[in-house]
Formats: sequence, structure tokens, C-alpha cells
Amino acid sequence: MPNAQSILHKKGGDVATVDRKTTVLDTAKTMNQRRIGAVVVTDGDRVVGIFTERDILNRVVATGKDPKTTPIGEVMTSPMACCRRDTRIAECKTVMSQKRIRHLPVVEEGKLYGMISAGDILASEVTDQQATIEYLHEYLYGRR
Repeated sequence: MPNAQSILHKKGGDVATVDRKTTVLDTAKTMNQRRIGAVVVTDGDRVVGIFTERDILNRVVATGKDPKTTPIGEVMTSPMACCRRDTRIAECKTVMSQKRIRHLPVVEEGKLYGMISAGDILASEVTDQQATIEYLHEYLYGRR
């Protein structure tokens, strides 16, 4: 059964992080430069939350906070949903669906190992389905 580690093995464990004191504006610039929808928020080496595009809209813009002066620690999502490296993909999908989130940090004992997104899961499923289709085609019609 595929798990979070199988996705991290393919995509790598690089995760954008920001300190909880970083301003919303600086974080948004980082997200734009890296073309990502979420960053993990840290306090030193400790993971303390997540900040997403949705947080910018709901917790900053909609409430009239100044992005130049508002620290991420005031508007991040915390506590956040996360998973372990051995969490099955089906369970990750269930959590993401129930909580209506698109990003799931992979954390064990306070250490950040990576982040999987709904897009990562979809890409993994497409790859698996394509392999199944090819296998069944070979079974039915022989090798090409």
C-alpha cells in the first residue's frame, strides 16, 4: 500500500518554512517566488503551524490586517493536520477531504520530513493507474 514516504521519495523532502515572526508580506513573496500554496511555520527547530493561500484571504485580507506588519504566528493555522511517513495515502486523502485542506506536512517527533499536496496524491494515482492499464493491456494483447 503506498504511503506518504512513497510520495516524498519521488518528489523529495524540500519544504518551504518561515519563522513565526516573519511578516505575511514576506511570506507571500516567498510563496510567489517558489510558486507554492503553503509554507510550514516554525519556531526555531519546532514546527508550530502552516500558512496557506486560504489563510491570506480569510485571516489577513478579509479581516483588514496589514500584511507588512502582521507576523505569520498571528494568522497561521495551528494546530495543523499532519501525517507520518508511514501514513497510507488513502488515510491522507481522507484527512484532506474531511478537513478541506490541500497540504499535509509529514512530521514525526517534531521533525519535518516533507509535505504532500492533493496534487501529489493525484499524480501518484495517475501513475499507478497508468501502470495498471499497461499491465492489463499486455495481459490481454501480449507485449507490443
